[in-house]
Order: sequence, then C-alpha cells, then structure tokens
Amino acid sequence: MTTNVFDQIAPGWYNFRHWSIFRSELEELAGRWQKGKLLNLGCAHGPDFLPFQSRFELYGADFSPEMLRFARRYAQKFKFSVSLTLAEVSHLPYGDESFDWAISVATYHHIKDKEPRLAALSELKRILKLGGEAFITVWNHWQPRFWFRRSEIAVPWRTKNKTLYRYYHLFSYPETEKLAKQAGFQVLKSFPESAYRFPLKLFSRNICLLVKKSHAD
Repeated sequence: MTTNVFDQIAPGWYNFRHWSIFRSELEELAGRWQKGKLLNLGCAHGPDFLPFQSRFELYGADFSPEMLRFARRYAQKFKFSVSLTLAEVSHLPYGDESFDWAISVATYHHIKDKEPRLAALSELKRILKLGGEAFITVWNHWQPRFWFRRSEIAVPWRTKNKTLYRYYHLFSYPETEKLAKQAGFQVLKSFPESAYRFPLKLFSRNICLLVKKSHAD
C-alpha cells in the first residue's frame, strides 16, 4: 500500500474520524498511566491524542505527510503540543527505550505479510522502556461482515472523483496475541471495543490488545 493513498484520503479522514472511536479505552489508559512520554504510532490526524493532552509528553509518527499536516492542524485546534515525525512503523527514528507508553490504533492491520508485521511489533518493543505498556487495535476477521471473506482484503474509500483502496489484514484474537508474544511482549489483556455489547468477544469489530515490555531483549 502506498503512502499516496493515505495522502489522498487525509482530507476526508480528518472530517470523517474527527473524534476517536476509542475515546473511552484511551481515557481509561490515561488514568492508568498517569503521565510520561507517549508515542502514537500511525497517528493519522491525531484524535487519539486528546485523552492524553494534559499530563503526557506527546509524540506521533505516521508515514503519510498529509496525515501529519492534518495532525498539526488538529493539535492547533485543540491546543495541545505534540512532536510529529514522518516514519514507517517498522523503522522508527527513536532510540532504545525512549518511551514510557505507546498507542497504535488501526495501524498494524495495514501491514502486508507476517514478517513485516512481526518486525513492526518488535520495533515497538524496542522503543518502549522496561515495564512500558502499549495499546493496539486491529480489525477482527471474525466480525460477521467478514465471515466469508479472506483475511487479506482491499477496503474502498470513495472521494468525489475516484475510489481508493486500502490494504487490510484481518486478524483473529489468537493470531493477534500470538504475534505480540512472538515480538517479546507480555499480553496483559485482549478485549473488544467498549461499543461491543455481546458476551462472546470473538465476534467484535475490533481487537484491542494491552501489552507490556516485561523483559529486555
């Protein structure tokens, strides 16, 4: 998937996802983590920063220059300070153990093939301090609308003039947990988004993962 696709999506995405759909989860994490250096991986235009704006030192990385342009606009609108960097999640320009906490909302499911996904998660572990935690979300293959689809799909985004396609790898709960463990994380919790109200978590739209760097490499 090319950066160009997300550059073209950015203006519409700024309006379509002006507020985080994970606001309650992120607010709970802000209370759990209290303060520190926080990195938002695949930050897009930045709505997931809002629950952390008062007590955290904020950093964001995204591979789309246009998404980062809108992230600067978003930060200015909501009056918070953030350091933004153009970067791929698999090659982060930060030193080892640079951050206390990290969030990555709807990012890793855009990475094609298992080895690059594992490399990106390993890079996340590298930049976290020992004892640091990360919150990750990906799309769930077992949600009803994808029951009869393959795990690799192209999802359309329609503009006035054209239809753009975004690559998605659809995860399962066991696959997500296994990949995080292979990257060296301790999985603290896997759970559905708060909007999901059914007893079996396996069919939620999103898979939420809270992981911890419990040991050094």
